[in-house]
Amino acid sequence: MPKKNSHDVIIIGAGPAGLSFARALADTGLKICLIEKQTIATLANPPLDGRDIALTHDSISLMKQTGMFDHLPKNEISPIREARVFSGGSSYFLGFDTKQMNKNALGFFVPNNEIRRASYRAVKPFKNVTIKDNITVKKTTTDDARGTVHLSNGEILTASLIVAADSRFSGARAQMGIPVTTKDFGRVAIVCRMAHTKPHDQITYECFFDSWTMAVLPLQGDKSSLVLTLPAEEAEAVMAMAPAAFNNRIMQNLGDRLGKMKLIGERHSYPLVAVYASHFTSKRFALMGDAAVGMHPVTAHGYNLGLAGAHVLANEIRKALSLGLDIGDATVLDAYSRTHRRASAFLYYGTNALVNVYTDNRPVALALRAIGLRIANHLPPFKRYVTKQLTGKAA
Repeated sequence: MPKKNSHDVIIIGAGPAGLSFARALADTGLKICLIEKQTIATLANPPLDGRDIALTHDSISLMKQTGMFDHLPKNEISPIREARVFSGGSSYFLGFDTKQMNKNALGFFVPNNEIRRASYRAVKPFKNVTIKDNITVKKTTTDDARGTVHLSNGEILTASLIVAADSRFSGARAQMGIPVTTKDFGRVAIVCRMAHTKPHDQITYECFFDSWTMAVLPLQGDKSSLVLTLPAEEAEAVMAMAPAAFNNRIMQNLGDRLGKMKLIGERHSYPLVAVYASHFTSKRFALMGDAAVGMHPVTAHGYNLGLAGAHVLANEIRKALSLGLDIGDATVLDAYSRTHRRASAFLYYGTNALVNVYTDNRPVALALRAIGLRIANHLPPFKRYVTKQLTGKAA
């Protein structure tokens, strides 16, 4: 019989959400164990994966509280001064900026691999946090007394609380029998970086064409991150395009806004599947990050939601500790679930509805969304609300 190794909290998945949660609890002295299928070497130096994350002001504040922000290279933090939304090739746009805000940026783009590296570095100094790397979870169970995790090496771990932060395709979630609502958009996101001869002036462009979208995200210097959302059947051909042909396609659709453009490095592709768990907790078990809510990237809120959720649960656990309560008690988990569902439900379903509207290529839909941009541009309350959502509630 394998020996059982006891902890206070076991976190399945050492991605940004799992590491953020571990760091938010690290100074409590709780015995925390992260389980990760990647190696420590990869966690310490994550490769560039093409994705750039739009951090809200709230997320920046949370990262500063835990010291994660200090580990982000300053030359990789790119402010967003303005966002412009276009329908098709029209020059008319719906604009959002900082003019009515007491801030100098809507948000900040940071490469995903830098966030992952910063998260690991913030956790690394804490001796009460251990990481079991290069290993997978075979089975997850819980009862009234504890949660139990069976690892691929035969080891068995127990804890007062199990937290699954192992992606939108969470194995632990399935093992615990928690169903999800899944939305397969039938599309693929292709992400890459491009250099250009004209300055971007820290402006983000979101362009909706008949059946695909293109987001252009300003980075440091004269370069931008591109996110193309294409029907799955078209994505393979775009991935296989010669660099010169790819450059021409982007310039033809973006016009002369950024001048001559050139692909930098590799293109990466990701299938677009959104998920929303039917419930975020069960007995001594909680879902976090994409395992709870896997967002479509169009609103760029996936990481921000995961980070906020990590701190909500960490704060509920801190309250329990201060009162001498069991950290895995249902009252602790229920409080987290209620708060995170309030924060995520409208954003998740609203985003999916927005995507449906802007990927409908019927003539009437194309006409209505062009009209919609003009109406929205003359509704200050709507624009203030959207700006608040872009920046975070601290706006």
